[in-house]
Amino acid sequence: DLFLGGTHTTTTLLEWTMAELLHNPPILAKAKQELSKIPPHQIVQEQDISRLPYIVAVIKEALRLHPIAPILVPHRTEQEVEIHGYTIPKHTQVFVNAWSILRDPTHWDDPASFKPDRFLNSDIDFRGKDFKYIPFGAGRRICPGSSLAMRMVSLMVANLVHNFDWELPNGLKPEDLDMNDGLGMTLHKHEPLVVIPVNHVA
Repeated sequence: DLFLGGTHTTTTLLEWTMAELLHNPPILAKAKQELSKIPPHQIVQEQDISRLPYIVAVIKEALRLHPIAPILVPHRTEQEVEIHGYTIPKHTQVFVNAWSILRDPTHWDDPASFKPDRFLNSDIDFRGKDFKYIPFGAGRRICPGSSLAMRMVSLMVANLVHNFDWELPNGLKPEDLDMNDGLGMTLHKHEPLVVIPVNHVA
C-alpha cells in the first residue's frame, strides 16, 4: 500500500506540474531559462536542485493548485473543544479540506491562477509549519514521503524540461489544454495529459 500510494501520488504531481507548464508557455520558458545554467548534454542531478529555485517554485505552486490529497487524513478530537464559536464534541472525526485552504483568498493573491513566483524569496515550506500551505498535511500525520516526493518530482521535472521540448497533439493550443480535476481520493486530471516529447539533446 505504501509503494502504491507513493508512486501514484508522485506521478499525479508530475502530471499536474507538466500540464501547468504546458498550459502556461511563459512559465515554461522561464523554467527553461533557469535550466540553461546546466550544460545541454548534462543530466540534472540532485545536487543541482538547490540552484534551481524556480523549478522548485513551479512544483510548490502545482501542489498548491492541485493538492494530491484534497482532503487530508482524518483526525479525531480527544476532548471537547471550541473553535471560532463552534463546539466540537469529544471523539468527533475531523476532515481537513486542504484544497480549500490552499485556495483561500485571505492567504493567497489571485488563488485560482498558476503563479510560481509567489514562492520565490519566500520561506513558505511544505513541511507543515505554514498552515496556509499544507499539501502534505501537518504534525505527526504529515505524509512520511513528502521530502522524497519533492526531491523526485524536482529531478523529473527539471530533466524533462531541460532535455526535451514539448508539443501538444493535434494542433492543440496551450490555452485549450484541459485542466479540470477528476474525482477520487487523489486529485488526478480529468483528462490524462498527452504530449509529444522532442529531443533536443544531441
